[in-house]
Amino acid sequence: MAQLKTAAGSGRIKYVKRTWILYAMLLLPMLFFLIFRYIPMTNIVIAFKNYNLFQGVWESPWAGGKWFAQAFTSRDFGNALRNTLVLNFLDLIVGFPAPIILAILLNEMTFPGYKKFTQTVVYLPHFLSWIIISGIASQLFAPSDGVINVMLGKMGVGPIDFLTNDSLWVGTYVGLGVWKEMGWGTIIYLAAITGINPEIYEAAEVDGAGRWGKIWHVTLPGLRSTIVVLLIMNLGRILGIEFDRPYTLANFRVMQVADVISTMVYRVGIRSQQFSYTAAIGLFQSVVCVIFLLAANTLAKKFGERGLW
Repeated sequence: MAQLKTAAGSGRIKYVKRTWILYAMLLLPMLFFLIFRYIPMTNIVIAFKNYNLFQGVWESPWAGGKWFAQAFTSRDFGNALRNTLVLNFLDLIVGFPAPIILAILLNEMTFPGYKKFTQTVVYLPHFLSWIIISGIASQLFAPSDGVINVMLGKMGVGPIDFLTNDSLWVGTYVGLGVWKEMGWGTIIYLAAITGINPEIYEAAEVDGAGRWGKIWHVTLPGLRSTIVVLLIMNLGRILGIEFDRPYTLANFRVMQVADVISTMVYRVGIRSQQFSYTAAIGLFQSVVCVIFLLAANTLAKKFGERGLW
């Protein structure tokens, strides 16, 4: 037994000597995450203190759970939490299947030139910032002189307040998000489709499966593991929401449905300088996201999928 352990130890040493360059290459990204991701996490104690900018993080007096209690009883926080969940849930319901459907449609195209052109066109919106997209949206959906409302007016319809009506704003918000990211999301699914063995398609065709049959019985099962992994990652972000998208698309008329956690943190934490209060909100948001991620991963494993780990 001792000889086996010695042999295993010497084998590991030889392996490290052979591949030390790979470990050296990992050193830089590990240092990056340590310095810029993990060490700053110590400042999370701001959420439990009466943070004073001049006293610093560690000299500021402790406040216990005061800021969490204030957040949970705040009407603004409740509204922002509800809006975050609603918008992210709608994004998940509408936006998650969109790249899957688009990837399958692109895979079924028989003309390579048209397929490449279509891929290029649907990828491009991903590279536009939300500042640009909000400008495009204001030109398209403006009530008086927007392109869409001008066209509707010529047909005897409208004007429709896409950007000032609460429910229509939510639909516009979700639709613009799908348009922007749908093409980019197809990259992973197209890569997964190329990994499906062509012989399976041939066998399905021999068994009498048509185009829709091959999609249902071969393509979708081949994408299942990829779909599950990406779904878990999306569920892990169910309470996290980017700042620029709701901030640039919102206006004072729709703040009841457009004010989310990220915009509230900016408004209350940065502009009003309530750092401890917004740190508590951010900590709550992160903990809930981790819980959703762990729950989704556990559920996926119970259904026989591999999950994230």
